[in-house]
Amino acid sequence: MWGRWLACLLEVKPWRGTSGHCFPWQPHGRRTIPATAAQCHHMAPEYLKCVWQLHSDHLELRYANTLMRFDFVWLRDHCRSASCYNTKTNQRSLDTASVDLAIKPKGVRVDEATLFLTWPDGHVTRYGLEWLVKNSYEGQKQQVMHPRILWNAEIYRQAQVPSVDCRSFLETDEGLKEFLQNFLLYGIAFVENVTPTKEDTEILAERISLIRETIYGRMWYFTSDFSRGDTAYTKLALDRHTDTTYFQEPCGIQVFHCLKHEGTGGRTLLVDGFYAAEQVLHQAPDQFELLSKVPLKHEYVENMGGCHNHMIGVGPVLNVYPWNNELYLIRYNNYDRAVINTVPYDVVHRWYAAHRTLTTELRRPENELWVKLKPGKALFVDNWRVLHGREAFTGYRQLCGCYLTRDDVLNTARLLGLQA
Repeated sequence: MWGRWLACLLEVKPWRGTSGHCFPWQPHGRRTIPATAAQCHHMAPEYLKCVWQLHSDHLELRYANTLMRFDFVWLRDHCRSASCYNTKTNQRSLDTASVDLAIKPKGVRVDEATLFLTWPDGHVTRYGLEWLVKNSYEGQKQQVMHPRILWNAEIYRQAQVPSVDCRSFLETDEGLKEFLQNFLLYGIAFVENVTPTKEDTEILAERISLIRETIYGRMWYFTSDFSRGDTAYTKLALDRHTDTTYFQEPCGIQVFHCLKHEGTGGRTLLVDGFYAAEQVLHQAPDQFELLSKVPLKHEYVENMGGCHNHMIGVGPVLNVYPWNNELYLIRYNNYDRAVINTVPYDVVHRWYAAHRTLTTELRRPENELWVKLKPGKALFVDNWRVLHGREAFTGYRQLCGCYLTRDDVLNTARLLGLQA
């Protein structure tokens, strides 16, 4: 196909489409070409930027080194004219169900920066070519939703990511933006000089998000009194894991603030799950794919005092966007994984092998970042990316914290001009 298109670009002569009809070459902007099947059109030779070809059910367009294919219904549905889209509310006005599924443009024209489509009822749709590249399936496939820096312990230490001072975080957009940029890139971020109380930690959390109330409450105190039916409420070591895997939507961000520790041990372990998954993708892509497709159940059963809960969450260990295979959530918790009864025996054996490969990466010492949390230093953890754990400890240790709604954190970041 592209051989024909190249000939179309280099030679000023009629080009014969796949339908057998011959269409004259026209410089861009001269006139609207009738929308007949399998047409080819391009800009004048001095531009050589945009080439398009009309097929029976879609428009094919090459611009900015991207080959894009647009369904005709999609092109009508996404019209940004005043009658189809409300720019004040940024909402669609057009009733998608009213668009004829067999619709075809009556005319097509391209100038230096814009695609014009004339529909059978005379309505004209205009698309900026840059907008089409950004919003096409092919354009999205080449981009990442969330830019990140993957890290092991040495990479993170060498980056010397600064903590943000509490006053700067609370009172200035610059401090808040620096904090959020660190958090988005690395999945963890610290705030220093926080007054070590639950109330001040709550104020800190509400700076970037609504607090997500769960079965553990809104703001929680965390001690080793075994007041909840969870290993975390002990002095035992905790292996690396993500929290609330037993929720249908695991909590997005977790806040930790150590208020007091009179004893030894208790360092916090942090591991970039996306870094480990990336190693699996390179070493064993078939295993990565298996971990992204096999659905598992995670379960939390609690009958402790007045707390009675039975939570079940379902999803694969690795969750990826299907159009670009970008990892956006890791659901890893060996404590809370329920009985595996959602896959047949031959698949489950291969899943165990893939899970072992991922676990090996997660447990490599060079991937472990150990941090001693102290009063005044609050830690924010991306629970969809970074696994946390702790070493055993002695004495009295009290933490407070909460879960944050992920959407609100990302919303705050976008309002400050960050890609999130």
